[in-house]
Amino acid sequence: MHHWKRSLALPVTLVAIALGFLISLQAQTQKNVSAAEQISAERMGQMKSVLSNSQAQNAKLQEEHRVLLDQLDAARKKVGTDPQLIDQLKQLQILDGTQAVAGPGIQISIDDRNKNVLFPLGTDDIARMINTLKFAGAEAISINGQRIVATTAIVLSGSSTILVNQVPISRAEGIPYELDAIGDQDTLLDYYSKLEAPGLKKYGMTVSIVKKALSIPSYKGAYTFKQAKPIIP
Repeated sequence: MHHWKRSLALPVTLVAIALGFLISLQAQTQKNVSAAEQISAERMGQMKSVLSNSQAQNAKLQEEHRVLLDQLDAARKKVGTDPQLIDQLKQLQILDGTQAVAGPGIQISIDDRNKNVLFPLGTDDIARMINTLKFAGAEAISINGQRIVATTAIVLSGSSTILVNQVPISRAEGIPYELDAIGDQDTLLDYYSKLEAPGLKKYGMTVSIVKKALSIPSYKGAYTFKQAKPIIP
């Protein structure tokens, strides 16, 4: 009898140890699950907080936009129909690019995709061409539909995408780039054909320049000044 009890003692002890281990493991697992659920809940709470803040900020910006539109409308009504003030306003809008314009000028088409091109058109090339047109007296300039203004940035995104005004400039089929400039046609043509076209052709690009009546769109971005303030005399 005692021999039978002794023979069962070891298995019972092992079972008890295994059972205790399983209970401990289950408790730890439950603890881990609870911790994970708590972390998930905290993250969800953080995401909801961020979303709520973004929505509040968006609502605030929309309200500021509405107030500014009301102020602009009030200012326009105050100005009335004074032809001199209206003309000054139009001139300022043309200057800052927020007014679409039309007039005589030149249209430049540049194809840099044929097999003879050594180096495709880059951001420096575009910036240089725009500066040449400005120096020649261009009154309004656009490239692939993007109006060139004082704040325009021309940068490379990735390996080949060029951004103008933070917008990728699309390439029309067969004509990668189309540069429009309004101004004195003869002067613009003379400057571009002598200072820019020869270099582009040297690198294998196809360049064509035509005089024509152009329509140049307005700048679609927004002017935001956080640091610059007007000096009040």
